[in-house]
Amino acid sequence: MAKASSRVAIMNLILVLSLLLMVSMAECRQLGIGFGKEETSPVCDSVYGAEEGDTCGSVIEKFNLSSDFFLSINPNINCDSFFVGQWLCTQGTVN
Repeated sequence: MAKASSRVAIMNLILVLSLLLMVSMAECRQLGIGFGKEETSPVCDSVYGAEEGDTCGSVIEKFNLSSDFFLSINPNINCDSFFVGQWLCTQGTVN
C-alpha cells in the first residue's frame, strides 16, 4: 500500500511541475522574452483611400513600392477583395 501511495505522490508532483512549466512558458511568450522570432508590428505614416479599379498591384505601382514592403505595412490586406475607400498604408515602418 505504501508503494502505491508513493507512486501517486510522484505522479502528482510530476503533474504539478508540468503545469508550472507550461505556465512559465506561456508567461514568457506574453512578455516577449521567450525563444523564437519576435513579432513585428507595422507603423503607418501615410494612408491612401482605395479608388474604383484599384488593385494591390496598381497601388504598389502608383506609390512606387515593393510588393514585400507594401504587404508588410498592410499585414491584414486581402488583395483579392479590398473595397473602394479602404485605407491602405503607403508609407511606414515595420518594427
